[in-house]
Amino acid sequence: MRSSAPSRYPFKPRARLKRAVSAWARSRQGEDRAPLTLQPRRVYILPTRAGMAAALLLFVMLLAGLNYENSLALLLCFLLGGVALVSMYQCHRTLSGLEISSAQVESAFAHRYGELLLGFQNTASAARRSLCLRVTDVAPKCFELAPHSACRVRVRYQARARGRQRIDRLQLSSNAPLGLFRAWTWLHLPLQALIYPAPIRLRPLPPPVGLPRRSERERRLSGEEEWAWLRPFHDSDPQRRVAWKAYARGAPLMVAHYDAPAGAQRVLALQPLRDLPLESALSQLADWVLECERRGESYALELPGRSVPAGHGLAQRRHCLEALALYEA
Repeated sequence: MRSSAPSRYPFKPRARLKRAVSAWARSRQGEDRAPLTLQPRRVYILPTRAGMAAALLLFVMLLAGLNYENSLALLLCFLLGGVALVSMYQCHRTLSGLEISSAQVESAFAHRYGELLLGFQNTASAARRSLCLRVTDVAPKCFELAPHSACRVRVRYQARARGRQRIDRLQLSSNAPLGLFRAWTWLHLPLQALIYPAPIRLRPLPPPVGLPRRSERERRLSGEEEWAWLRPFHDSDPQRRVAWKAYARGAPLMVAHYDAPAGAQRVLALQPLRDLPLESALSQLADWVLECERRGESYALELPGRSVPAGHGLAQRRHCLEALALYEA
């Protein structure tokens, strides 16, 4: 225990400092609402490592010029110092006055990445370069804005557990034009994502209902089962299902898969999965929803206290996944 404590201790003050600065910025700025124009008072700026190295170099040049009474060295030092000051002003100006016109968040599956969609508008006559937008612990998205233009930027966020997830803070930064300074601001937008259960396949799809139960041969002979797609051949597949016409045309050995006709539907229920943990059962239901949608089948969802009528399409998929995401035992 003594060997592990010193390795964790140096990071605790830094984490506490970051939380304190974040809380101070939120209390100072308050909650944001789109559309939003970035005011100069909320744009922060500090020198980068390159900027600190340049400042040290200018200080050494100043001492050398004063010591040797070299006017050219002093002129060069003051000239470079002026360029650095102008770059600091330009860096701050890159963010100041920028408009955030819209902000949307897209739903995602648990423990995967979702996307935020933000709209930016530049009403100034100068371009805004080296803009970087990021969510905590996710790689930033860099972009540029031409004068009098607008764009929409997608940035990823890390989805956590199933349910509703609030995106607390976004960071917008820039180190233009020379990389000597870095200006940034925090955006506290009311963004809340709906996190679906992660789709996990544990069991096969339940059989469709709405047609009398017959053998596979009877259903195919009576036309109650339709061709769906081709899949690779396995040793256990019957030869009567092999797509010989496709094989004769030079395709690999494939097997025809038949599925239920449009008149039948599948009922995806939580009750048959009661022997599984709740989150695993919801993940299985999410996988079934995606599988039915991929096949183009009609399906219904039944949960204790809520049911989704049979249907198919993107709206049906969204309704079923939302019901799974918000389900409470």
